[in-house]
Amino acid sequence: MLIYFIAAAAFAFIVFLLNFYIKHFSSGIEDAKMKAKNVRRENAQKKGLLVSCPVCGSLLLPGEDLVSRVYRPMNVPDQLCTINGCPHCYPSVEPGLKRTCPVCHKEIPLGDGHLVARLFNKAEGKKHVIVTGCGNCCRGKNS
Repeated sequence: MLIYFIAAAAFAFIVFLLNFYIKHFSSGIEDAKMKAKNVRRENAQKKGLLVSCPVCGSLLLPGEDLVSRVYRPMNVPDQLCTINGCPHCYPSVEPGLKRTCPVCHKEIPLGDGHLVARLFNKAEGKKHVIVTGCGNCCRGKNS
């Protein structure tokens, strides 16, 4: 009987130590991740590599891409494309962000809302995008 009591006490002590470790040291891991992200953001800002999302306006770090669709034909200098958002606002919106159209300044719905844009493929291999509006305000221009 004494062996069972000692085993239960040892198990409870191990659970207590794991809980203590998780509470006190996991916040340090999260802080280290935030510091690393801030350092990446500062380095990208110094190099002029920061781009903002046209839908929500949040800054995109190198490696964070917009979710978009480019329509065919692929060998022309001017293509139609739609922009759904960035990792911060699509497929789910982070707290505190609003998806707004840069042209008409109305809110863009999350499900089927997108921006309509023109993608220009330059001869040097660079790409340039001009946003013409959201699905609603572009539809109004064509009619």
